[in-house]
Amino acid sequence: MRYFFKSRIEVRENGGFIHIPFNIWEVCKQRDVIKAHVVLNNKIIACGLIPAEKGNYTIHLEMADLEGVDVEAVHKLLLHVNGSLIKVKQDSPYSQENPIRDIGEGLELIRQPNDGLCGQAVVAMLAGVTIQDVVDVMECREWQGTMARVISALNYYGIEHSEIIYYTQGAADAILPECCIMMEKMGRFCHYLLHYKGKFYDPTLGMLENYDMTKLLGYLEIRY
Repeated sequence: MRYFFKSRIEVRENGGFIHIPFNIWEVCKQRDVIKAHVVLNNKIIACGLIPAEKGNYTIHLEMADLEGVDVEAVHKLLLHVNGSLIKVKQDSPYSQENPIRDIGEGLELIRQPNDGLCGQAVVAMLAGVTIQDVVDVMECREWQGTMARVISALNYYGIEHSEIIYYTQGAADAILPECCIMMEKMGRFCHYLLHYKGKFYDPTLGMLENYDMTKLLGYLEIRY
């Protein structure tokens, strides 16, 4: 997967450091120093992700990578982390050519029975199955439904999605695609809900006509 966001570069004696606006453990399920690539100023740069604390990471760039880069500006960045998906059940009868259902026929709201099942609930709404079905596919229960597992479940059900997660970082003017999984920051975790044709399907709050975009961390577009 790739991750799009905006950030500044902090220059220190041993290179440049860029804050990543999402929790690497929650999204990528990886730890320690992680090898990655970042696109900066239309240049692909090999880099390392350095752990800070509790899943927060920074991108480390060498001084040579910063030549010709305006370190005072806010930059648009595209980060690629290898091996950032968790493989779920491999015996799927579905594919993008043969998805579990046509999302264009509409969605039905599914409320999570317990806190911590919002990731499973949004997949269940998209796939038209029960939360328990998704729990079995994702092989995880409450508070374990990371974005990596959500995306792997989408792949299992043949639900097409973007290969880029866009981090809006609370931008009030952010524009959502017609259908997407939304990520709302909630402590160390994310709360997941759906945007579909102008309405918001929240597994906790129910159907919403409006949403405060300043609460939004980012989204993954769902295609159909």
